[in-house]
Amino acid sequence: MLSRIYIQNFALIDQLEINFKKGLQVITGETGAGKSIILGALRLILGERADSKSISDFSTKSVVEAEFKISESLKIFFEENDLDFEKDTIIRREILPSGKSRAFVNDVPVTLDVLKELSERLIDIHSQFETSQLFSEEYQFKIIDGLSENKNLIESYQSDYLEFQRKQRELEKLKNTLSEGNKESDYKLFLLEELEAAQLETVNYELLQSQISLAENKGAISELLAQIFARTDQEEVGLFDGFYDVKNKLSRVADLSLQFSELNARLEENYVEFKDILFQLQNEAEKLDANPEDLLVLQEQNDKINALFLKHKVSDIEDLLKIKEELSLEKNSFEDIENKIAQLEKEIAEASQSLLKKADILSKNRKKTAPIFVEKVESLLHQLGLEKAKVEVELSSTKEFGKFGTEKIQLLFQANAGFALKPIQNAISGGERSRVMLSIKKLMAENAELPTLILDEIDTGVSGRIADEMGNVMQEMAENMQLIVITHLAQVAAKGNDNYKVQKSDIDGKTQTRIFPLNQEEKLTEIAQLLSGSKITDAAILQAKELMQ
Repeated sequence: MLSRIYIQNFALIDQLEINFKKGLQVITGETGAGKSIILGALRLILGERADSKSISDFSTKSVVEAEFKISESLKIFFEENDLDFEKDTIIRREILPSGKSRAFVNDVPVTLDVLKELSERLIDIHSQFETSQLFSEEYQFKIIDGLSENKNLIESYQSDYLEFQRKQRELEKLKNTLSEGNKESDYKLFLLEELEAAQLETVNYELLQSQISLAENKGAISELLAQIFARTDQEEVGLFDGFYDVKNKLSRVADLSLQFSELNARLEENYVEFKDILFQLQNEAEKLDANPEDLLVLQEQNDKINALFLKHKVSDIEDLLKIKEELSLEKNSFEDIENKIAQLEKEIAEASQSLLKKADILSKNRKKTAPIFVEKVESLLHQLGLEKAKVEVELSSTKEFGKFGTEKIQLLFQANAGFALKPIQNAISGGERSRVMLSIKKLMAENAELPTLILDEIDTGVSGRIADEMGNVMQEMAENMQLIVITHLAQVAAKGNDNYKVQKSDIDGKTQTRIFPLNQEEKLTEIAQLLSGSKITDAAILQAKELMQ
């Protein structure tokens, strides 16, 4: 329930504060007095866009504050958004001279999205020019689902549907990625297999080059080694024998003088090394094999590696191994994508079955409720002077899932007898819209916990008995909710539990809008004025008394 409004420095309002009560709260005032300004300020509480042009005095900020008495059912919302829950919750909107705006819930800063979500649960403003929402499929489903007690089910369905859509988008994205990758995957797989066949992990490229050089020069190497062995092994004149003779003579010199001992030791070491070198050379010479097939094998391996260097534009084995690893990871990535696609397709199929079951229940509930809705709306419309009005709810199945299940909805309407029903947006006239909308709001108030409802001149265009009946409907609605009505009709104003008047006046040479509550005598005068105009007649007073009684 909206219990208080405070407005400061907003358009023609310097400062305004008003308290509201339960039941039917009626606001009256002459055209141009500022009723729309108050509503405009309240719309800021709903999270609508702020405009610095609405600031009257640019030396200070503009403030709109609304206090609500709220129920425990909203506690979860407050917890989910890290807000302090208070049974008397204050929503405040501030507009700075710079044009920036801020929003607060119980003095905690909030985003406009949070503000909108909360305020939509607290207040519903309906103006005479806003009946177009009745034409939207979403609003029509909202009406029928409200009467069908589908509220919890539709919330569950829509939550699952959003997840279903997310998975479908993810599946489509993965398939596109796989499709793009498949265009090159065969070639990349060939490259990977080619690199794997080269067994690069076992290749020592420098050693390979050395082996090839050895194989290519076996003849020359064998000939040179033979010459070395011939030069060293000749008896008496060979290097080995000469070295041996020199070693023995130096050994004798060292025995004669210690001065030569170190040189003798060094020569002895070199002699041993020389013998070992000759021994190793003989071993290597024995290993040499002039088999040309060895060279062909080595050259073939070298050619493959050089071809890979050229193909991948690199110059060493390490780079080829990195490329191989990247191709392997990419291959695994595609396999992962394929697995994810398979898993998502399974999850989507399961979700589809779950959605279908819920959609079927939603549809059955709606079909049961549609005749009840038609009966009640037509009854209210007849009460409001549309005695021949006919309404029908058309539900048609769809093949695809939608936000509201697997069907479309269309409200059909006809105000006159003998004519075919048409979609309501094509069949309803301006004078009929307000009565149809009031009838629907009445039904919704009976079957759901609606927030505070503000009707802004929804009774425009009616008079006499119909105006009285609209007042009766509003009075019935206000028995179970807070209904704030802005009206020019005496018949409606007379039924208010509490009445308020908006007035524009000059204060200190400045035009300002004010609102104040009316006592019974002031209410009588206001109703009489609505009946007779600026000059209140005795007849108007008598008629006003009758209406109030």
